[in-house]
Amino acid sequence: MTEKLTIAKALNRGLRRALQADPKVLLAGEDIGKLGGVFRITEGLQAEFGENRVIDSPLAESGIIGTAVGLCMRGYRPVVEIQFDGFVFPGFAQIVTQVAKFHMRTGGQTPMPMVIRIPFGGGIGAVEHHSESPEAYFAHTPGLKVVSCANPTDAYWMIQQAIQSDDPVVFLEPKRRYQTKDEVDFTQKPAPMHQAAITRYGTDATLLCYGPMVKTCLEAAAVAAEEGTSLEVVDLRTLSPIDWVTVTASVRRTKRAVVVHEAPLSLGIGAEIAARLHEDLFYVMEAPVMRVTGYDMPYPPARVEEEYLPSVDRILETVDRSLAF
Repeated sequence: MTEKLTIAKALNRGLRRALQADPKVLLAGEDIGKLGGVFRITEGLQAEFGENRVIDSPLAESGIIGTAVGLCMRGYRPVVEIQFDGFVFPGFAQIVTQVAKFHMRTGGQTPMPMVIRIPFGGGIGAVEHHSESPEAYFAHTPGLKVVSCANPTDAYWMIQQAIQSDDPVVFLEPKRRYQTKDEVDFTQKPAPMHQAAITRYGTDATLLCYGPMVKTCLEAAAVAAEEGTSLEVVDLRTLSPIDWVTVTASVRRTKRAVVVHEAPLSLGIGAEIAARLHEDLFYVMEAPVMRVTGYDMPYPPARVEEEYLPSVDRILETVDRSLAF
């Protein structure tokens, strides 16, 4: 059975299935109940499952996360929504000092089966604190899993896999891709949550990306193909842990790698990938790993965000530099 869904609708469908499957699954967040969330991801769920399972929380991210910690300790599986990426920081201390460490602190006796949903990235013309890319903070924190869906199929299956995990998962949703639509097969066996996906095969260079940049990289690969350059596109899907088997196998074939993400350049996910590839494939690659990213500055006003975000042109320019070696 297949159905054409947007990423937003696929997430909604995945959350509904998780609520149906396990009475211990609860949703909480600002305006997620009657309103259905600002992006309508939880639309209709409170009416179906009640106010005790789909909870409109106070406007207090630290309180939302802290309450979810207590729920985990009592055997529940809370799924909390951070309304916008820039709002996560008031709850940051709870995430890195409690959520990430509690399982180990209790000698493995108390897991933290919590999912923290965060719409992330730019491209929607929003105001300050509504367009951020905080993924490196969380990927750097031991004890957290960090994943990002890039298409409706992954949105549907990965949110359920995250909820079933006994480890806390930071679930990053590319907000400017919420209306991306594609077929979802509800009968297929989903890929493992922490396995990268090759979304386009190529021979000349590998584009490594995740979340909102997957679509941009696929567009760049299509343009490059018209110019005679074959680019492979790898959707990382998971940032902690990174699927190094798939990543290194791809780069071993193409011998060149360009990492693309919206977050700033310095000390980002791309830096870790570049370091690891240089360690493992130094004598295989024919060019240094290159990065196309946001700039080392606070996220700019909406009028100029397109100058900040990685574009097809910036990606192709970097690919040309790599091929020139």
